[in-house]
Amino acid sequence: MTPGPELSGPQAADEFQSDPYAPEVGELPEQSAQDSEKVNKTGTTTIGISTSEGVVIATDMRASLGGRFVSNKNVQKVEQIHPTAALTLVGSVGGAQSFIRTLRAEVNLYEARRGEDISMKALSTLAGNFARGGPFFAINPILGGVDDDGHHVYSIDPAGGVMKDDYTVTGSGLTVAYGTLEDRYEEDMTNEEAKEVAAASINAAAERDTGSGNGIYLADVTAEGVDINGYDFDELL
Repeated sequence: MTPGPELSGPQAADEFQSDPYAPEVGELPEQSAQDSEKVNKTGTTTIGISTSEGVVIATDMRASLGGRFVSNKNVQKVEQIHPTAALTLVGSVGGAQSFIRTLRAEVNLYEARRGEDISMKALSTLAGNFARGGPFFAINPILGGVDDDGHHVYSIDPAGGVMKDDYTVTGSGLTVAYGTLEDRYEEDMTNEEAKEVAAASINAAAERDTGSGNGIYLADVTAEGVDINGYDFDELL
């Protein structure tokens, strides 16, 4: 009789254990430099400012391929994800859009299950966890929102770090934008005053950063809601 295939013994317990720090939603395959150049990226300059009335978020409108070719001149890089909060798109367009869809779905589930809106502290923590554990390629968004505890601006880095500040800048034009922003920023600005400061900062970045330009989107966030509009620089400056 021909012996049959050997049966494997019982699996050790550690064979069933997974790395608790590994992404839960999936992993991206490794990309070559050539592949990265084909990915639409927002390049970008995005700004968040906490004000006496709420939060102002500003972004430019340009998307590029490899940072050298302008692939789109009218990209809306800020989206409402909560009744009184908005999030910017920074990094690869696909990763940022997927991140926003996932976060918005979780916000809606939270509201449906608990009958109340999620707080900004909880929302920023959730965003950081997703950035760290999900397949969202090269993102660095700004979250700005209003809740019962006040007005909040957070930057979220690709590793999931969450930092709160009165104002923040992310994207390829941040070094230029920060100079203008810090020169003009004042505590307790109104939303209208913050819009002017943010527009000047985005415009300064667009003068030097090839990944930024073509206009500006402004999100006006208050306790009443989120209002997002696009402008040419000439309309604001």
